Amino acid sequence: MRVFNKSVKLNNVCYDIRGPVMDEAARMSAAGEEILKLNIGNPAPFGFEAPQELLEVMRDNLPKTEGYSDSKGLLSAREAILEYDRSKNIPNVDIDDIYTGNGVSELITLSMQGLLDYGDEILVPSPDYPLWTASVTLAGGTAVHYICDEQSGWYPDIKDIERKITPRTKGIVVINPNNPTGALYPESLLMEIVKLAEMHDLIIFADEIYDRLVMDGKKHVSIASLAPKCMCITFNGLSKSHLIAGYRVGWMSLSGDKKNAAGYIEGIKLLSSMRLCSNVPAQSLIAPALKLQDETKALVEPGGRIYEQRECIVNLINDIPGLSVVKPEATFYCFPKIDIDKFDIKDDERFVLDILKKKKILFTHGGGFHWEVPDHFRIVYLPNKDVLEKAAEEMKDFLKDYKQVC
Repeated sequence: MRVFNKSVKLNNVCYDIRGPVMDEAARMSAAGEEILKLNIGNPAPFGFEAPQELLEVMRDNLPKTEGYSDSKGLLSAREAILEYDRSKNIPNVDIDDIYTGNGVSELITLSMQGLLDYGDEILVPSPDYPLWTASVTLAGGTAVHYICDEQSGWYPDIKDIERKITPRTKGIVVINPNNPTGALYPESLLMEIVKLAEMHDLIIFADEIYDRLVMDGKKHVSIASLAPKCMCITFNGLSKSHLIAGYRVGWMSLSGDKKNAAGYIEGIKLLSSMRLCSNVPAQSLIAPALKLQDETKALVEPGGRIYEQRECIVNLINDIPGLSVVKPEATFYCFPKIDIDKFDIKDDERFVLDILKKKKILFTHGGGFHWEVPDHFRIVYLPNKDVLEKAAEEMKDFLKDYKQVC
């Protein structure tokens, strides 16, 4: 395994996190127009509530969590994460390998800043959670996108991954369950990725924050559990599974073969110390939350809100002429395909902007997830079924005579 550099690099790339669609949504909202926001995975606005037990833990622990914690996090939180990692069969991880964060997003950025020099490459899925590409680029690296194949259930294209590995490749990002597609990867596919990582001395960055939001009786397999010969960093948190997105509770665990990555790990420790620590009251929720999983399980079983809303939106989308969608097996997202020939679509951002202006429904276009063909958009199906049904009616009406004019 190669030795990894621990230096921190930043470049002058500036990401526009708003763009014309969000700017227009802000203008419309300021003018008093009501917009149905199906663009962001935030459960709170749609009637989801955090478990009462967690709210009581937060309240009771506030007087005890007023100071800084260890830069890696409260011992009780990291012990609970360690137990959770062991339940997922993640090898060679101990208490000092675990870092808490202000959500997973902070830790993704930290992990890239500690690793990359200018010109280094990280393999990132397309479509992706866009923070991965942004974090790679802001750290001075290059995000090389490998294709996830819609015809194969949105699974990563192993041959495409292999073609894109170069001497500059430092690691591979695996988002499983996937945002934005909702795909859940089988163990056999994960093993193929592991073999490539072993062959080319790559770090595996496993984004698994939706691992408790899996449907249809399927089981999530952590890729780190299959990769004792690789260094893996597994990211997880409570924002989605425990409905507390605003609390910013995330963590990462370093596992597998770390013997030649001492410099990189030292860089991670340094960056973790520089931000002092993550939100301490929020850390106090980790241990009780990881023992409190029945509520999450109920959401994704038949009769549960997320499961029933998934069933609803998939059927509705597939009934609209010109749209189709692969049924997601996890998360609360789906990634519908648009018949671009039928609607003369050349610009998917223009497509979602037109829907916003005419129907006051806000989506995220596929290009926002580094999907190059303008033929997809993401739907967040967190609203109740009646809201989803109304939104589908509006979309059907919008599309019945839509032709894009760029």
